[in-house]
Amino acid sequence: MTILPAIDLKDGKAVRLTKGLMDSAKIYSDEPWQVAKKFEELGSKWVHLVDLNGAFAGTPQNIEQIKKIRENCNLSLELGGGIRDEDTIKMYLDLGVDRVILGSIALKNPQFVKDMASRYRVVVGIDAIDGMVAVEGWAEVSTIKATDLAREFRDAGVEAIICTDVGRDGTMSGLNIDFTKSIKEACGLETIASGGLRDIEDIKKLLETNIDGTIVGKAFYEGTLDLKEAFSLV
Repeated sequence: MTILPAIDLKDGKAVRLTKGLMDSAKIYSDEPWQVAKKFEELGSKWVHLVDLNGAFAGTPQNIEQIKKIRENCNLSLELGGGIRDEDTIKMYLDLGVDRVILGSIALKNPQFVKDMASRYRVVVGIDAIDGMVAVEGWAEVSTIKATDLAREFRDAGVEAIICTDVGRDGTMSGLNIDFTKSIKEACGLETIASGGLRDIEDIKKLLETNIDGTIVGKAFYEGTLDLKEAFSLV
């Protein structure tokens, strides 16, 4: 199982939101690259980056910070937030991002995602509120079930699906393991759980399942999860 510590970028700073609400942002660092370096020192292989401003704007908004992270650590980078076209994908890959996360566009134009997955390293981000897909920085909830969207990418060549239970994100109330399992069953792909992870017990529960990875956010920043211990388990 892969643990992917997260850095959410807002106005050039590392923040965490609660349930995806931008006005809930709590700043944890003015220098996100230093956070990435810390993850590397603790034993991480990946960092999960989200351009929050970009998710709402639909265009890249935190490029300078992403460059700094790339320049200052040897971690593999996955990045999402506001990636809506091939030029943006190319730009980020040229900057040294290892794989891109396509979220809102996966609902609105699944064929685009399939085309991109045939050429680049692509992960699909499926964010759900009460089981329905949420897009545009979670500001809109669609009428499409998250499991139905996951099924769309079963044989599309995407590397993985990251599924987020928005209602739990940033709450440290525990992962929605049943939801994550339902996504994995629907898509048959590597599936990464996101939203609500609290402590080492959540990691242990995941290790008893066939879920392939998890995003760690607020649990690290608030000190409820010892990342070094978590990496030692996996």
